[in-house]
Amino acid sequence: MIPLDQAVVARLESYGERFEVLVDPNLAMRIRQGEDVDLEEVVAADSIFSNAAHAERASEEALLKVFKTTEFEEAALRIIRKGEIHLTSEQRRHLIAEKRNRVVTFIARNAVNPQSGFPHPPQRIELAMEEARVSIDPFKSVEEQVKEVVKALRPLLPIRFEEIRIAVKIPADYAARAYEITTAGSLEREEWQKDGSWIAVVKIPAGIQEEFYDLVNKVSKGNAETRIVERMS
Repeated sequence: MIPLDQAVVARLESYGERFEVLVDPNLAMRIRQGEDVDLEEVVAADSIFSNAAHAERASEEALLKVFKTTEFEEAALRIIRKGEIHLTSEQRRHLIAEKRNRVVTFIARNAVNPQSGFPHPPQRIELAMEEARVSIDPFKSVEEQVKEVVKALRPLLPIRFEEIRIAVKIPADYAARAYEITTAGSLEREEWQKDGSWIAVVKIPAGIQEEFYDLVNKVSKGNAETRIVERMS
């Protein structure tokens, strides 16, 4: 559990009843985004309140009326997922900054400038977001907001989401570490050669192409062969 002085109120109003749970705002956000988080770490008290400020607990009748149960976990999760999370100004600023960084990182890793084939640097994306006056919602997932952000950026930046299939051949001397390169993308095909070398096709986000080549070179000490098989937008 988190300390009471670090908790905020998650509130759900339904059928004329009000329910509140005291939660860690960051962990509550992760639950809202579908992550599996231990509820015990999220809440500051194992109680459903009708008014948390006055420590007034919700009645069993009200819980049964709305949630069809008096079980704390089931009701609390519904309040967190469906209700409003009331943040302080500082907490809201922090969550927005964190979510903004994640949106920028996602775009930088998964999109490219179609004119050059290279990703836009994060700083360029951030500046374009400022120029376009993009607003970030701390309660929406990164995936939801990326579409809106990219739509706002397109008049300012040529941008296209793209994946690349890359064929890789790693000599026998380094093939024992070959699977390390699959951490950067998804392995679509592999084949072990008679000479002990490893051949594979790996699909990666276009924005991490240089990062992928660096990893291949690290694994093979610069002795691997690579070839772009296909670009997919």
